Amino acid sequence: MRGCVETILKGRGKPVIIADGRPTAVLGERINPTGKKKLAAALVAGDLEIVRQEAAAQVAAGADLLDVNVGAAGVDEVSLLPQAVRLVMDTVSVPIVIDTPNGQALAAALAAHRELNPDGRPLVNSVNGEEASLERVLPLVAEYGAAVIGLCMDEQGIPATPELRLAVAAKIVERAEALGIPRKDVVIDCLALTVGADTKAALTTLEAIRMVKSELGVNTALGASNVSFGLPEREVLNGAFLAMAIAAGLNCVIVDAAKVRPFILAADLVLGRDDYAMRYIKAFRQRSRG
Repeated sequence: MRGCVETILKGRGKPVIIADGRPTAVLGERINPTGKKKLAAALVAGDLEIVRQEAAAQVAAGADLLDVNVGAAGVDEVSLLPQAVRLVMDTVSVPIVIDTPNGQALAAALAAHRELNPDGRPLVNSVNGEEASLERVLPLVAEYGAAVIGLCMDEQGIPATPELRLAVAAKIVERAEALGIPRKDVVIDCLALTVGADTKAALTTLEAIRMVKSELGVNTALGASNVSFGLPEREVLNGAFLAMAIAAGLNCVIVDAAKVRPFILAADLVLGRDDYAMRYIKAFRQRSRG
């Protein structure tokens, strides 16, 4: 097993460090129009007020990082994504995660981030194992000194086995290092699929996380709520899966912070990452007052 690495991200506040043994980083996912008709309509109209509100609410709920995605039909991402990034950076001090498959929009957003905060360090969401994605995203990550999430999928889709997901992750890390991006700045997402369609889907993801940690030594991220898609009482299933994933080596969770953070804090406490339960108790008191 390779040694522990630290992925360091920075907004206007204190840095967020993603690493083994540290508290699990919470990446707030709410600024994303997928499945959110109200947000999508506002983005098409060029109204970013809801983005500002979501940014403030997620940080208040405990998000350590904020995803910023404006990819809705009818939106000019090249123009709007940099505006959204600037607004979120003006609203909160946590690091920004720039989320787009559009290379021009990514370049514009990274430039806006550097202009507003030259000392900051964003996370790019994301690159995958497809050649087109590697060639589009990684040079920009290298140019702007960012970190990047690498998705375990390629031209053949999402691999069915943990071994094949590890192979895609290794390819992404290798290509990143060839461009001067150190592996500490590549955060691998082993991808969660619903157990409603495949009972073994969660086990595949958990084993892939273990293998990526063991073989590559990189940090990992995951959009965990996919595991419960189509099933009742999703939050119960999500909480159980998250605890197992964190124990398996997950460092950064992509979630609705207000709904899921209590499960994350509980897992960190059980795993000995919260001395005297201080973070767990503080969050409980804040929720009780709220």
